[in-house]
Amino acid sequence: MNSPKNPPLILASTSAYRRELLERLRIPFEVVSPKVDETPLTGESTLDLALRLAYAKATAVAKEHPHAWVIGSDQVADLCGAAIGKPGNFERALTQLQLMRGQTVTFHTALCLMKGDTQTTLNIPTEVTFRKLSDDVLESYLRTEEPYDCAGSAKSEGLGITLLESIKSDDPTALIGLPLIALSGLLRDAGFVIPSRN
Repeated sequence: MNSPKNPPLILASTSAYRRELLERLRIPFEVVSPKVDETPLTGESTLDLALRLAYAKATAVAKEHPHAWVIGSDQVADLCGAAIGKPGNFERALTQLQLMRGQTVTFHTALCLMKGDTQTTLNIPTEVTFRKLSDDVLESYLRTEEPYDCAGSAKSEGLGITLLESIKSDDPTALIGLPLIALSGLLRDAGFVIPSRN
């Protein structure tokens, strides 16, 4: 008896973190870079920004691949209503960590699964409370892990976990960049077999 074959699947992302997370599901997929302007709109909330960009990434790739299911995802960190982006260098990362010290930051991780006119877009929020740590500790962390491509300047899957007091989320992989609990449910609804029996 032949096992059911999963439909074509594309991850619309340039993120190595999202690719590694999707590999956990052990289903075949391609990676295509979405051509999307990620500039926030005037007055746009952090939640709306994350949802819009996840949808835009999926849409950009789905137009070129109409027979595949496409995953778009985006994450925006929110500190008191202000977006916290990827720092890019040590100085900006240190400034971010100093601002977040003792604060609770909400990471909005938006997810869009799309094929043709069929799409589902949702958000998985994660509340992260940062410890009140000295500048020396923050500087030491940054020089050790160099998380300059990570929104919020702390990799929870690495040494950055030591900077945190608590993480509250329905999906622990959402903070890393792709909510696999939500995604695996959407994929099953779309006809994917997980785990695959191929």
